[in-house]
Amino acid sequence: MTPVNITPADAKKLVDAGALLVDIREPDEHAREHIPGAKLIPLSRISSGLPHTGEAKTVIFHCRSGGRTQAAVDHLRPVDADEVYILDGGMMAWKAAGFATVIDRKKPIEIMRQVQIAAGSLVLLGALLGWLVHPGFYALSGFVGAGLTFAGVTGFCGMARLLALMPWNRPANETPPASPLKA
Repeated sequence: MTPVNITPADAKKLVDAGALLVDIREPDEHAREHIPGAKLIPLSRISSGLPHTGEAKTVIFHCRSGGRTQAAVDHLRPVDADEVYILDGGMMAWKAAGFATVIDRKKPIEIMRQVQIAAGSLVLLGALLGWLVHPGFYALSGFVGAGLTFAGVTGFCGMARLLALMPWNRPANETPPASPLKA
């Protein structure tokens, strides 16, 4: 069964009637903001097989804006659901329709947004320093550009891995990993 797009208003009616709302975003995104009652099943986990939906016979999938959900439509076929929908426009459309979300501002912003902020800042810094101080600083912008290109081609983002280790991205009760420099 191929999922069908559904408006936020229709999705809300179905959720209120017992439909299962599945958030396919990553855990860091869901922790910061989510639709009340949405079950988190990250797309990275769905691509290896969708878990059973339990008692719900109607399932509605959503992401932030709808793009990831539309791109993953081939993976969103639960074996035990009668009706499968995609929330058109994702959580952004849900909020625009006036429906509530749960926001926890104590949680850090998503890792990929942190990567965008850090990479953009480093490129800008390299360009400014190259223009104002010494042309050698343009290499910083080039290095960041090469790293982003590598991340896009391979799917491995070293900056995201590094940012994930930062104290603000770890739960308060988690101890930091041991330094490889200490022996």
